[in-house]
Amino acid sequence: MTIEQTGAVLRLSDRTPSITGAEIAADLVPPPQFEHASFDSYRPDHGYPSQAGAVESLKRFASAWEPSRPGGLFGWARKRVEPLPGVYLDGGFGVGKTHLLAALWYAAPGRKYFGTFIEYTALVGALGYAGAVKLLRGSELICIDEFELDDPGDTMMMTRMLSELVATGTRIAATSNTPPNSLGEGRFAASDFLREIQALSAHFETIRIDGLDYRRRDTEGRAVTLEPDEYERTIAALSERGTSVTSDSFDDLMSHLATVHPSKYIKLIAGVQVIGLRDVHVLDDQMEALRLVAFIDRVYDAEIPILETGTPLNAVFDDDMLGGGYRKKYLRATSRMIALTTGELPPHDGEL
Repeated sequence: MTIEQTGAVLRLSDRTPSITGAEIAADLVPPPQFEHASFDSYRPDHGYPSQAGAVESLKRFASAWEPSRPGGLFGWARKRVEPLPGVYLDGGFGVGKTHLLAALWYAAPGRKYFGTFIEYTALVGALGYAGAVKLLRGSELICIDEFELDDPGDTMMMTRMLSELVATGTRIAATSNTPPNSLGEGRFAASDFLREIQALSAHFETIRIDGLDYRRRDTEGRAVTLEPDEYERTIAALSERGTSVTSDSFDDLMSHLATVHPSKYIKLIAGVQVIGLRDVHVLDDQMEALRLVAFIDRVYDAEIPILETGTPLNAVFDDDMLGGGYRKKYLRATSRMIALTTGELPPHDGEL
């Protein structure tokens, strides 16, 4: 008899979460681990001057919200040099892009939003394009973490929406592992798509952040795996102690993720303290792999440890995937899965 059959442990694959546009909008704030993120709490690696340079660039961007100071002849206000309406933080995983994006969000006044690319596209899905624009219009700042291109239609929709919002005074900040002029490279080549990307990049000042993963994890490392008997005993012991633990076969979870919009993954894991996955194996379908990436991002933000059996989670993406257009995305997920199975999670204060 497996653990699920005892009824003592939940299964993620039995959950059917729902989410409304109002709930998505209410959750458009930085993840809990970045609750206290600030420019001062970011600790740049002095071996990579671009990190300290990024802080100064973002402070200049934030200074646009400060009132003009009088000065000059007869006390006239000095003319402010207006920056571009957007900033784009480009760098690898673990260099503190999300920390800096959250710090900028906290520095901004008034109404503002912070979310992943997936969350904003889900907002459009829930409210419709016009409804989403109406909600976001008039905000001081929109932060988009991990601007990724899984779908050219979503990306073109987002670029048009952001252009509309910029035209009405909203400022934009985004992070990604790919510079804006290179978005879509190796993935989509349609001429209309490329025109959309070029129009989007014109709004942004690109700020490059070099450096190593601050957690000093190696993507060549190995996620911790358990033998089946040890896994069963550990899951049972956690449940007996009152821990909210789930246990699913890897295939069941992957099949279920295909039926749940990625914007609902955060509701899928709500209240869960430990996630168990049995019989993990290498994925051979890119859509499944991208769903897993989106799921792991939410699990990582929620800081939920993973127990697993089978293939180490760091090895679920095959060589073809790691050599393709989503390479950086898969490497980020690999790094996070190693952390989730080894307990090397980020500090709660979001410091770097």
